[in-house]
Formats: sequence, structure tokens, C-alpha cells
Amino acid sequence: MRKSKFTDEQIVRALRDADATSTAAAAKKIGVSEQTLYVWRRKFRDASVDEVRQLKAVVEENNKLKKLLAEQLLAIAVLKEVNSKKW
Repeated sequence: MRKSKFTDEQIVRALRDADATSTAAAAKKIGVSEQTLYVWRRKFRDASVDEVRQLKAVVEENNKLKKLLAEQLLAIAVLKEVNSKKW
């Protein structure tokens, strides 16, 4: 999947501007296809810029916590393996 050259905040602002004009005019103004605007609308629906920022922060925190959990589970597995060996 290709990375967008627009940030989520820029996309939401562009969608709000597109609501005031036609889809074709808005797409031409920001330099994307009309289909891209329809995909963005489906993805962001009624989200505001602040909501998108909060969602992005929550997703980043969730990924960080998943990584920490995986590291802890690995450390526990290693300790159990070491502890189970007879000396």
C-alpha cells in the first residue's frame, strides 16, 4: 500500500473544504483524483482534526504497549526455560 503524501489532518481539512464545493473542484484544487476523495470520505467520515490526532496518538500508544507486552512475555518464557533445567 502506498503512503499518502498528505497527513491525516490535511485530509480532514481537505474533506471539509470539499463539502463546501463540488468533488471535482476540490479534487483538482488539492491535486488528487475524485476517487481518492471518496476513499478519504469513507475512511474519515465525520471525524474532526482533533479526533484524528487523538486516534493517531492512541494507535501509537497501543503499538508501543503491544511491543512492551511481547518483550515481557519473551523474558518470562526465557526465565521459565532457565528455571526448568535441572542443575
